[in-house]
Amino acid sequence: MSTNGHPDQESETEFGSDADTAVTAATAIESAGFVRVITRADGDALAASGLLTAALSATNTPFQVTVGRTIADRTERATRHADTGDASDELAVVFGTVDEPAREHAIRLDSDERPATLAAADTVRELGSRDSDDSSTPAETRTQTPTRTPTDEPTRTEPTLDPVLALAGLVAAGVDPGAGESEWVLESARERGLVERRPGVAVPTADPVDGLAHSTHLCAPWSGDLEAIREALSPTGLDLDQPETFDGDDHRTLGSLVALDVVGADDATETAATSIQRVLRPYAITSDEYAFATVGGYAAVLEATARAEPGTGAALAMGLDAREPALAAWRAYGSRAHAALKSASMGRYDGLLVVDIDGGPVEAVAQIALAYRSPEPTVLAVGSGEASLATRETGPSSGSIAATVEAIVRDLADDGVQATYDVGHRRGYLRFGADEAASEQESQAQDAVADDSTIIAAVRGHY
Repeated sequence: MSTNGHPDQESETEFGSDADTAVTAATAIESAGFVRVITRADGDALAASGLLTAALSATNTPFQVTVGRTIADRTERATRHADTGDASDELAVVFGTVDEPAREHAIRLDSDERPATLAAADTVRELGSRDSDDSSTPAETRTQTPTRTPTDEPTRTEPTLDPVLALAGLVAAGVDPGAGESEWVLESARERGLVERRPGVAVPTADPVDGLAHSTHLCAPWSGDLEAIREALSPTGLDLDQPETFDGDDHRTLGSLVALDVVGADDATETAATSIQRVLRPYAITSDEYAFATVGGYAAVLEATARAEPGTGAALAMGLDAREPALAAWRAYGSRAHAALKSASMGRYDGLLVVDIDGGPVEAVAQIALAYRSPEPTVLAVGSGEASLATRETGPSSGSIAATVEAIVRDLADDGVQATYDVGHRRGYLRFGADEAASEQESQAQDAVADDSTIIAAVRGHY
């Protein structure tokens, strides 16, 4: 299924058509006494959870948001209450792949080939198109970390879609704002005066030095180094301490220098020129209602918090006051990713680049390397107890990343390495090591076989 097309077109998913899934979900949500939203740990799914929980708040439906790092995590969360039979009026809504047991007890809104953000948007529109029920019972709204307190006289309102959050989720999913099925989302944001396209670079902060230093959407010789960026930007004559004074020409100057430094880096690959285009000429967020400077920057913060601090990410997606902790998490995430990439050892194979790192977020490293450093179409980043795959390949001839990751997990099991995993759009994640309940002796035996060479060999067998 493609993300291209008209929003009213129906495309097939494992649950039927996208429209059918939205109707089914809306019907179930309206009758639920409590909704547990279980989401994949990425920016797309986190944005989707924010869109859905805003609709739940509008209809006074209590809810809880949790983030599941792997398919096993989400499956366990989705089946936990169903197995005990103590929550007959609860509904579990999932963004991300789950195993068979969870499908009997939960509704999965997205599909493997369609952004979770679009699936959530369909459901919110369906809920908003229905007549409001003013007789609904007031209820407390909950999340895993942040908690909302009900008002004395809550009023049920018509659910509406936040188009800026939706655009950020789409960018996190790798979709250009306004492309294909997302055109109506961009038009909604424009009509309400929330975004406008301008020259420059897509970073979350108005401060370009801060934004460029910690961005995981680009890679230049100065990435991760505040002083190096200031030195690199000094020839422009821009007043870097007063970015609020920048006009269109200033932003254009900034974007041009960044593009030249990214493409001109000694270890940049041909794909760097294509990758940097997605960061240039951003959609600036023009409303003070939002905490970030650009849609692309908003997406980057969602990605970082989803993986590094999911409680903060959930609060951010829900629209709570989480800007500062979210930015702190994004800065730490970006700094660690660039430091890890700079000190990494790399091995090139036919179709695969292996990036072996000592600490740092493996998913960010894999994505940066794929976009700016890899001559091969797939990157494997291997860290301590986890690994990530990222690929540029798409289409029927490229095979399924989900099937590939599943096969790798089976091969690791044959080698005595137990791994849990997750899959997303052109990416996979592996977490390996002994079970928490294993004995010390079993854990030591597990660690002995779960070394980098074992992981790399298992992955290479499929490329």
